[in-house]
Amino acid sequence: MTGILSISRLFLFIAHRYILCCKAAITKLIVIKNTIGQFMSLPTALFKSLSRIKKDLKEDIDAVFNRDPAARNSLEVILTYPGIHALILHRGAHCLWQNDQKLAARVISYGSRIITGIEIHPAAKIGRRFFIDHGMGIVIGETAEIGNDVTLYHGVTLGGVSWNNGKRHPTLEDGVIVGAGAKVLGPFTVGKGAKIGSNAVVVKAVPAGATMVGSAARMISDHHDEKGNPIVKKVDDAKQQEKVAQAASTDNGINKKAVDKKSIDEKSTNHLARENAFRAYGIDPSSQDPVAEAFAKMLEHIQQSENRLDQLQTAMCKIDPNFCKKEYDKLCLEDIDVIGRADIDEIDEIDEIGAEQK
Repeated sequence: MTGILSISRLFLFIAHRYILCCKAAITKLIVIKNTIGQFMSLPTALFKSLSRIKKDLKEDIDAVFNRDPAARNSLEVILTYPGIHALILHRGAHCLWQNDQKLAARVISYGSRIITGIEIHPAAKIGRRFFIDHGMGIVIGETAEIGNDVTLYHGVTLGGVSWNNGKRHPTLEDGVIVGAGAKVLGPFTVGKGAKIGSNAVVVKAVPAGATMVGSAARMISDHHDEKGNPIVKKVDDAKQQEKVAQAASTDNGINKKAVDKKSIDEKSTNHLARENAFRAYGIDPSSQDPVAEAFAKMLEHIQQSENRLDQLQTAMCKIDPNFCKKEYDKLCLEDIDVIGRADIDEIDEIDEIGAEQK
């Protein structure tokens, strides 16, 4: 009886081992089959990838021809345009990043920066027909998103203003143009078709079609005409005339410069917009220094206020002889020279008007 039990246990042990071996063999066969299937599908996947790469490259080259008149032929663009090189390398790095090969992605991104001078984080999302002109010094952050048909000039930064996790960098919608040296900082959206002037610093959302200039950037127009020129909204003539009438009723014709101002119409505002139009490479040499202009406006207002005070004091002395007119220090030419402003004649004209009224 004991012998029969021993034989039964041996038989069961052999059967169990056999089943385990068969299971392992079947698993290996399945793995081999899947591997062969993947290997057989590799040429098809590679062909699809090459077709997509070819299509993207053709679009990139067409974008160069559409936006850079210096481009002569496709071979020259492929071999000598760093923006094309940076974009091709970024696509490879971005693919690796999405497949959790982050170290390899960062290595490719680092190599691209060495070769092209353009730093694009592998996680950044970039749309089609993206054009980088010149490119040196461009920085695009990790959470930046760029739409289709966007153009960046050299020295542009799409950066963040915090170290927090999550969205830290801007989103550029389709058709945005960012001029040389501009800084777009923060997790906001630059609307479709917007233009950011050279050296501008943008730290808040930009409406679609707007043009931003200066530091910090201010909007000089909210849409463009068919030629791309910015168009300023027409000023309400009724409101402007009301302001002029109020000034005339309180000024007795003393401040001629303020009273005689004409209402701002659409033609004049559009002319002003074209004078300050978006320029991708830099400020127009004929444009004035905005800081100096601001100082000049303040000085002009001070001069007008001083003249008005003199007239009020004279009137008070006539009403009340006991009211003593006290002299006070006024601005002189030396004060204006401190800011290096050449508009001295304009201040002199204001002084002459005040003297005549006295």
